[in-house]
Amino acid sequence: MTDPGTHRRRRSAAWFGAEGRSGMVYRSWMRNQGYSGEVFDGRPVIGIATTWSELAPCNSHLHRVAESVKRGVWQAGGFPLEFPAMALGETLMRPTAMLYRNLLAMEAEELMRANPLDGVVLLSGCDKTTPGLLMAASSVDLPAIMVTGGPMLNGKYRGGDVGSGTQVWRFEAELAAGRMTQEECDFAEGCMARSNGHCMTMGTASTMASMAEALGMQLPYSASWPAVDARRYETAQRAGRRIVAMVEEDLRPSQIMTRAAFENAIRVNAAIGGSTNAVIHLLAIAGRLGVPLTLDDFDALAREVPTLVDLQPSGRFLMEDFCYAGGLPVVMRELGALLHTDAATVSGRTVAENVAGAECWNREVIRPLDDPFQEAGTGTAVLRGNLAPNGAVIKQSAASRHLLRHRGRALVFDTPEDYLAVHADEDLPVDENTVLVIRGSGPRGYPGMPEVANVVLPPKLLRQGVEDMVRVCDGRMSGTGFGTVVLHVSPESAVGGPLALVRDGDWITLDVPARALTLEVGEEELERRRAAWEPPPPVAERGWSRLYTEHVLQADQGLDLDFLTGSSGHQVPRESH
Repeated sequence: MTDPGTHRRRRSAAWFGAEGRSGMVYRSWMRNQGYSGEVFDGRPVIGIATTWSELAPCNSHLHRVAESVKRGVWQAGGFPLEFPAMALGETLMRPTAMLYRNLLAMEAEELMRANPLDGVVLLSGCDKTTPGLLMAASSVDLPAIMVTGGPMLNGKYRGGDVGSGTQVWRFEAELAAGRMTQEECDFAEGCMARSNGHCMTMGTASTMASMAEALGMQLPYSASWPAVDARRYETAQRAGRRIVAMVEEDLRPSQIMTRAAFENAIRVNAAIGGSTNAVIHLLAIAGRLGVPLTLDDFDALAREVPTLVDLQPSGRFLMEDFCYAGGLPVVMRELGALLHTDAATVSGRTVAENVAGAECWNREVIRPLDDPFQEAGTGTAVLRGNLAPNGAVIKQSAASRHLLRHRGRALVFDTPEDYLAVHADEDLPVDENTVLVIRGSGPRGYPGMPEVANVVLPPKLLRQGVEDMVRVCDGRMSGTGFGTVVLHVSPESAVGGPLALVRDGDWITLDVPARALTLEVGEEELERRRAAWEPPPPVAERGWSRLYTEHVLQADQGLDLDFLTGSSGHQVPRESH
């Protein structure tokens, strides 16, 4: 039992500890669910924000994860209340789940603030649900802990492992090249996703789960337990117990996700060969907290970090292998002095204490720091130049080494659909040296900055044995994707960024070691093109899409809405009774 003094200090006491008509209203309506009066005795009220939905396949098991969280909350003397938050499934949503990440963050933030909650457990899985809930928790700054849903079991096809997402791109190329039949593709579809959970490659879902753990917002080892592993549910139960203690300690996201924590996350992302999408999401989360973080930090902090994890799409293995090899704590222990090991975490212990006992059980999957999978400086690179004055990124570990320095003539398409409509044309003026430019794919232009940048190569080149080309785009690429693709070009073409001025035949130079992306066109000619350029018509006239396109920030700022940056706190709203 909680003493009355503690009861009065709790945020939930403004509801359940209220006297008179108001208190009666709050308590009596909650009792229609069968709760006895003891739950209103001042114990911590814990919200469980779940992004469960059958329309988000990666998150379709979170209702069961929530039950495990509830057990832990009850065990620790709390009062758990589950509530839905918007589910964002990258696999089904059009035009892209990224269009709705900020809507999830805004909805979850308002729900946390409007209800009698003392702490929150965040249940996520698919790509945008993890950063969306972290953004919300950052703005409200109530004690919060994250539990991600975990990766699927390894896919199995013809006796070998196949990775979700990554293998899709490869099968697509094989089909286009005539080396795979449609019937074989149809069979392979059922082999990739064979259990609950999110992508088991080091795509964005696995990356953001790892980022939540590296930031200190998720319990150690949580990122890698498979979704169907009993230890996933054991971890959820421990998180339920831990959030009650965090409420007692008043341990909040702003005390955990500090500048030091973001530096840890950036370096861990480099070490695991993580998704370029982490750049956008970490910038947005930091913006909610007021933590100074810039695009250039990702390049500077990652340069001295080698890639340690041999996982698809950069390598061979999958998340199930990563888990059994020891998971993220092994990586963080290997990085050692490269991290701020005194950083606080939701476990109540420091990073150093969390990873002290971590052991590696498979050195093929997680390599040691002195014998890495890829050398230092092969992580995400930030490029600048007259084609990307505010920056662009490229995932070096998933690119072709021979294309990291490249000069070629541009072949320009105003939308990815324009390219896909003609890419199979045998007369397409393209060879292996061509630089494919895909624009109209940015935050405002599409809208939502979809994962379309790694377009399939022209079939005539695939049949010639060409496996990669330089592609330049103001959109994103799935974390499961691969190739020499320049992403997040900022400013985007829809707002008049230099990408809008490129014409067929222009020379473009990519020099990743020099961090340069250059359009070889004189400034006078660019000024003439700029004067003649006309902005595209608005892509949305009403609803969320209109609000989004009018207020979304560019890629180098994290794509949050301009009026949502910063923390609003968890003050109790005015009473309605």
